[in-house]
Order: sequence, then C-alpha cells, then structure tokens
Amino acid sequence: MQPAEVFQDNVESWETLIFLYNSALKEVGTKLEILNDEFVHVHKYNPIEYIKSRIKSPESICKKLKRNGFEVTMENMANNLNDIAGIRIVCSFTSDIYRIAEMIGKQNDLTVLSVKDYIKRPKASGYKSYHMLVTVPIFLSDRVVDTKVEIQIRTIAMDFWASLEHKIYYKFEGNAPDYISRDLRECSDIVSMLDEKMLQLNKAILEEKAKMK
Repeated sequence: MQPAEVFQDNVESWETLIFLYNSALKEVGTKLEILNDEFVHVHKYNPIEYIKSRIKSPESICKKLKRNGFEVTMENMANNLNDIAGIRIVCSFTSDIYRIAEMIGKQNDLTVLSVKDYIKRPKASGYKSYHMLVTVPIFLSDRVVDTKVEIQIRTIAMDFWASLEHKIYYKFEGNAPDYISRDLRECSDIVSMLDEKMLQLNKAILEEKAKMK
C-alpha cells in the first residue's frame, strides 16, 4: 500500500502527528541556539558550526515500519519510530560533541531516553556520530504531549563522510560491492585521523594564545 493510501482516511491524525514533530523541532532548535549563544557569550567560542532539522517523508516512514516488521499505522509510527523528527548538530571538533551533549542532558524540560555513541563504538560500516533520543513537552491548548526527537551530533568531517556514504549506498540500494564498503571504512579511518589532528592543532593554538597574554 502506498503512503498516500495509508493516510487517506487519517489525514487529520497524520497532520496532527506532523504538527507535533514540527513543534518539537522548533522547541529543541531554539534551545540549541540559546545554548550556543550562551557559550559564545561566556567562553567567546562557537561550538556549533550549523544545525539541520528534518521530518521523515511518508515514504521513508512506511519503508522503515515495514522493514522492522510493523504494520503501517499512526500508533506504530509514534511508538516504534524514534527518528521521524531529527536534528543534526555539526561541530568543529570532537570535544565539542561531548560538551554539547552534556549541555543538552542538563536541560530540565528535555528527557533523554537513550544515548548511542557511534564515535567510541563506530558502526561496522565506519559510521561515526553521537545520537541522543530525547522527548520535549509540547504544550497544546488542552494537553501536553511529550514528543520524540533524535539528535545527531558530529564533526564536519564525520558529516561529510556520512552524507557521501548515504548517497553511495542509495545508488546501490544498500547492496554496494565489497570493495566499496572496504574503501568507505578506510575513508572513515582517515576522517578520524583528520579530526584528531585538527583537535590537536586547536589545542596547540589555544596554548600559544595563552602564552601571549
């Protein structure tokens, strides 16, 4: 069944669900901007390069539910998919990732449901990122709805690798030749070395500036 057919009799429910997820993205996005502005104000340093947000398309939602063995229903979407609403935070250095994650975890009106550290424990493909699943309360006129948002935090280099890996595997519909998968893992190792080198350079620059004061 096509997504349009699935939602045909549930237009109001679907629109409400997407409204909640869009509202959750706005709430979390505003919090992140405030945290970044505060960090700049206090430390004179900007840990976030940029932020992207997105809502999964109906096609992607249906495919993922079916792939995971779930019937395509509104209830299954809300209960069994954690990444319908997603925010990606891109940083300069790996140290920024954990600093930002710590700040997010201290927000009283965000509940952290789970954390997956694919930086310390990368996926077999070579994928590296720091994932947080949080809920944010959305205050409606007659009720409060805790809505899930997946937050991904990564460096510029990690984001570059992940974007290209996604495009490559999309072309092969997930069945890339072994040599391509192997080369992608090698590129992931290079990305890690680059991130480590840039972090060392940044530390060296900060130490030199401290000596000049």
